[in-house]
Amino acid sequence: MDRAPGMSVRLKLTLSYAGFLMVAGALLLAAVWVFLLRYVPDRAMLINPDDKPTHGVFPIRSGLLNVFAPRAAAVLAILLVFGLVGGWILAGHMLAPLTRITHATRMATNGSLSHRIRLPGSKDEFRELADAFDAMLARLEEHNAEQQRFAANASHELRTPLAISKALLDVARTDPNHDTGELVDRLHAVNTRAIDLTEALLLLSRAGQRSFTREPVDLSLMAEGATETLLPLAEKHGVTLETSGDVAPANGSPALLLQLTTNLVQNAIVHNLPEHGSVWVHTSVGPNTVVLTVENTGEQLSPHLVSTFTEPFQRGTERIHTARTGVGLGLAIVKTITQAHDGTLTLTPRSAGGIRITVELPATSPCTDG
Repeated sequence: MDRAPGMSVRLKLTLSYAGFLMVAGALLLAAVWVFLLRYVPDRAMLINPDDKPTHGVFPIRSGLLNVFAPRAAAVLAILLVFGLVGGWILAGHMLAPLTRITHATRMATNGSLSHRIRLPGSKDEFRELADAFDAMLARLEEHNAEQQRFAANASHELRTPLAISKALLDVARTDPNHDTGELVDRLHAVNTRAIDLTEALLLLSRAGQRSFTREPVDLSLMAEGATETLLPLAEKHGVTLETSGDVAPANGSPALLLQLTTNLVQNAIVHNLPEHGSVWVHTSVGPNTVVLTVENTGEQLSPHLVSTFTEPFQRGTERIHTARTGVGLGLAIVKTITQAHDGTLTLTPRSAGGIRITVELPATSPCTDG
């Protein structure tokens, strides 16, 4: 924003200090003058050396004013100079932290997010502002790095199906006798993967922007709907689905929360034991939260590996090149939707193998018909 040039804060504070000091000095001198007028008579009788009063009088107050006025003016002039010099020094000392904060802000504006103020000293308003600014810079730097990683990963993932499609078309062009049906099937599969990836990226973006209308939602109904939809997939993989729990009223987007639940259940089905696997979906209500828990059997997972599952395009080292691999955004979408609903997402490896995923969202009072 373009602004007209104005007086600096340091100069304003200096003038304020000097002005206050001048007013205080003037009030003090006025009080002294009033005190003198109260106890000093206006005139006094002149007395000769023989201690006999004369007929003349001496004007005391007017003489006192002639003595007091120039000295009072001198005191006020000294106070003005002292106030200006002292105020300028004090204002500079007080505003020094603000100068460092301004410098850091300009560096951040120019793209340097690694700089920190780290203002020393005990806690006060300026240091609270500096600490809050440092925390904001840290979050911005982390978010920027995450966005760069996401863009690089997304570009890589989108380039893969395009490169495969190009290779298939090149083969078909150079080999007219190539099986057209097989080529069409492979192109269809590649395009389907590209479409799924694009839709997942769009969903991730919409959830991150929080551009949705909040409505009353029952997580238990979301769980039932997701398990019913994915029952054929579970039967195909030989996985048993179990749903239990209480009514879990929350407030949010029904479509996004259904997507969250579906992603969790689908991941639990796909990444399971080769046969006779199980998935447990449970909802519960806490003091201030509603909880959705999805557990599954599966391979042994380390806490470090589990902590990477919510990063975009992370699928676990042993699952990357299998036929069951998705687009690598399932849990990333779950994390984004959870954060958009002011909730928390917790991933814990099960001691018997598999993983337990817990989503906690702020609870709302259940609606009652009346």
